[in-house]
Amino acid sequence: MPTATKADALSHKLYAGLTHELEAYHGPSFELRLWDDTCATYGSALPEFTIIVKSLNVLKALLWNPTELTLGDAFVKGDLEVEGDIFAMFEFADFVFSGKHSIESPLSARRIAILATKALKRLQYAFNDLFVHTLRRDRQAISFHYDKPPEFFAPWLGPTMVYSCAYFCRNSESLEEAQRNKLDLICKKLRLHPGDQMLDIGCGWGSLILHAAKYYGVHATGITLSEQQFAFARRRIADEGLDSECEVRLCDYRELDHGVPTFDKIASVGMFEHVGWQNLGTYFETVKKLLKPGGAFLNHGIVSSLDEYKKHGPSFIRKYVFPDTELATLPIVTTEAEQAGFELRDVECLREHYERTLHGWVDRLEQCKRDLLNYADPETYRIWQLYMAGSAEAFRKAKISIYQMLFSKPGSEEYCEPSTRADWLIEPQGRFADAN
Repeated sequence: MPTATKADALSHKLYAGLTHELEAYHGPSFELRLWDDTCATYGSALPEFTIIVKSLNVLKALLWNPTELTLGDAFVKGDLEVEGDIFAMFEFADFVFSGKHSIESPLSARRIAILATKALKRLQYAFNDLFVHTLRRDRQAISFHYDKPPEFFAPWLGPTMVYSCAYFCRNSESLEEAQRNKLDLICKKLRLHPGDQMLDIGCGWGSLILHAAKYYGVHATGITLSEQQFAFARRRIADEGLDSECEVRLCDYRELDHGVPTFDKIASVGMFEHVGWQNLGTYFETVKKLLKPGGAFLNHGIVSSLDEYKKHGPSFIRKYVFPDTELATLPIVTTEAEQAGFELRDVECLREHYERTLHGWVDRLEQCKRDLLNYADPETYRIWQLYMAGSAEAFRKAKISIYQMLFSKPGSEEYCEPSTRADWLIEPQGRFADAN
């Protein structure tokens, strides 16, 4: 173990090297501060954020092994902190991830070990893909992310308790208004009518089924793999007095396939990202079997750009947030749906809407940090902060996007109503207008 003098000399050498590298940085101005209060400002304007490096290992990682996992691990553990505008920080992150650093570790054996570890992780990742998305493993993955007390989500989701992309019709709208817009838009695209049997796959805390039953007169069934969401949705249904119009089940979508079409309309909102690209065929075929001829299916979910899709390996999201999550590209998704027998009726991109939604969630997350720490430890809080801020940045740069895809199941003329978007976009009427 190096002496304090050697460690100090190494840290000063690394800091000097990093300072030299940052001469090529042209992003938002920021301050870099070390554990001993050594600091410098980069950029010509006032710093928008401060990066605080709390250990020699983090300084090494910034120069020798800067990846979203090495720096993400440091952020989660509190060894790397960001004060100020966390969104502006991602320009710095992109710079250090760019791989243009000229300084190599003098410890060649260490460098070789790092490269070997990365290769082994890629092999392990590929091997694990053979066993993902079984019923048991999917339950475990969903529980890992969602089974936290509702009190953890409520302060930043707000009263709608909707954990998916909002839909902003006007710049002045609040997050709650935009979430209600989204729920109403889904119901309109599905052309819900009183008496319809509707299914929500991955119903979250029950917001869509409650909205559809209350304002569109349907019988709505929701399914989820999260025990916390299941219990909370059941309480909401009882509190609203909608027990005869709504129900929620704790089950997997694959467990609903009994060979008999049951539902007139089906929605899946923010769920199919957990399906896995190798199971997309099974997913769409199962949904088609559950849907009556002429029925409509709306799939609202995140997809990857082609460049991001080609990247394969461990990631911060898969390690800390959504185990086993996989994003396909839009052409892959629509091809799988059409091969299952669906007709694609409409596609709408909501990328900018999700970026704005995530900004709102991160702002609220930071505002109610003290309350949230009553229900989660500091590491969990930092995971959610970084994951949502990073996702907003990925949407901004179109590395990922989100689409509402409307499909129909051929076999009946019932669905063939005038096919324009005008009736989806009119101002809310009737009971929904009163609710606003």
